[in-house]
Formats: sequence, C-alpha cells, structure tokens
Amino acid sequence: MRTFTAVVEKDYETALYVGYVPGFPGAHSQGETLDELQANLREVIEMLLEDENLAFNADFVGTQQIVVA
Repeated sequence: MRTFTAVVEKDYETALYVGYVPGFPGAHSQGETLDELQANLREVIEMLLEDENLAFNADFVGTQQIVVA
C-alpha cells in the first residue's frame, strides 16, 4: 500500500474540486465533492501505477504561505 499527497483547489468557475499529485505526471482529476475527487484520483493513480516505466519527477515537500505587501 502506498500513500500519495494531492494538492486540492476549488475552481469557482466550474464549482468543481480539482486535484493533482505533485511530481506524478498525469495524476490529476476533478470532482463535484471532495469524496468524488478522492475516488477519481485513486482510480487515476491505480491506472498510472500499472505502467512499468513510471518515473516520478519530484517528491511532495510541503506548502508555504507567501505574504506580499
């Protein structure tokens, strides 16, 4: 069992939640609810992990808040 971190945003134009896994090409999806987004991302990740030539471009480190005056 592997754990992946997803970045999730709310798109106010479409009212959808949009998520992606940093450093994991193609691991992105959307959903009307957070539960739907999580299920969609799980399905995409499972499908992508079937590729034997899979290469990660980065590891999730964290988030930062940037203050701009």
